[in-house]
Amino acid sequence: MKNNIIIPKSSLDFLTQLKENNNKPWFEENKPQYLKELNHIETFAGALLHELSKTDVLETSSGKKSVYRIYRDIRFSKDKTPFKTFWGGSYTRATSARRGGYYFHIEKGNSFFAGGFWGPNAADLKRIRSEFAHDAEPMKKILQSKSFVKTFGTLQGEQLKTAPKGYEITHEAIDLLRYKQFLIIKRFTDDEVLSPLFLEQALDTCKNMRPFFDYMSEILSTDSNGASLL
Repeated sequence: MKNNIIIPKSSLDFLTQLKENNNKPWFEENKPQYLKELNHIETFAGALLHELSKTDVLETSSGKKSVYRIYRDIRFSKDKTPFKTFWGGSYTRATSARRGGYYFHIEKGNSFFAGGFWGPNAADLKRIRSEFAHDAEPMKKILQSKSFVKTFGTLQGEQLKTAPKGYEITHEAIDLLRYKQFLIIKRFTDDEVLSPLFLEQALDTCKNMRPFFDYMSEILSTDSNGASLL
């Protein structure tokens, strides 16, 4: 692995300056600096994509394609500041057989890698719940594994305050059945982000998402009888 690929301190410092000067005139004046820092982020994202592609199949074609635009869509937002104050991006897993996606967010004091299912549609949510209700042990085993607990702690995401329709509050899998989102998140300090080891740590984090992704993919690509939908 190319451990010489790092995110420089200047990439975090630029975001701090942008936060203090979130307007178009300042941004235009400092655009050369922005492009320089964007190149660092795209290079890092490209190196991570290259390494991740050795163990997963991804649709995202390049580091450049993975990084989100810094321009905010302010059409329906009360916040009219024109620019995001973080570097963000994602990698999409290829084909409907591989569900879940990798997301990265780099921001001073708030950097993390995340993955999972942010807004599963009604059909997917119903299928996931039916599987957990039938047999929650495979998912519990993943969530209680050493690597998962060490990397992500616990499963996160919005939950119902009571049982979902069709299930009793006393159901043995009620803790899983309440989830409306299924998110796993690993946070990093600024020192970790700027470290030469960050690429390796980011890769390990993504790899540790795989058992969760693979099992959820298995659920979502089969019917309640276990027959393939693909």
